[in-house]
Amino acid sequence: MPGPGLVEVAPGLAGLESQYNARRQGMVSNLGHVGLVCDDFFKMRDFYTRVIGLTVTDEDPDRGSCFLSADPDNEHHELALGEARGDDHPMGRRPKTTGVGQVSFIVESMDALKDLYQRLLAENVRIDQTVTHGISCSVYFFDPEDNRVELYYKTGYVVRQGFSRPIDLSNQSNEEILAFSKSF
Repeated sequence: MPGPGLVEVAPGLAGLESQYNARRQGMVSNLGHVGLVCDDFFKMRDFYTRVIGLTVTDEDPDRGSCFLSADPDNEHHELALGEARGDDHPMGRRPKTTGVGQVSFIVESMDALKDLYQRLLAENVRIDQTVTHGISCSVYFFDPEDNRVELYYKTGYVVRQGFSRPIDLSNQSNEEILAFSKSF
């Protein structure tokens, strides 16, 4: 059992404890939120509320900004959206976001993941992949401004990462997907 402020690493990562624990002590405790600056602010707001199901917790349409949360009672926002502005804008320049690898949201169940996947398909959202990482089952897709987004369910299994295998969220049962995820 590690001491206070230390982490216990998975068995497959033995020998890396000091590297992980050196990073853990006195450092960041959680990711608070991700901010995306977008070209079509209202289209992005609609997508993340109507399709993904986030709640707007604050917004300032005059400034072209809003704050969205999956759990507003516990977290003010996990996603901040801002409208891109040029040099000539009275409030100053705000360039569109570039270079974000992905934004990831946790879902509470395999059923929720499958429901959201079907909602994405119904909206003709461009799907990148549906995979298990062993530790999670995921759907990766692109939002209306081509930001890569992940929705994932935590399986509770321990599998060394960069692991990824395709799954079929339309035709495989939850039991089949989870058994497959656990088998590695």
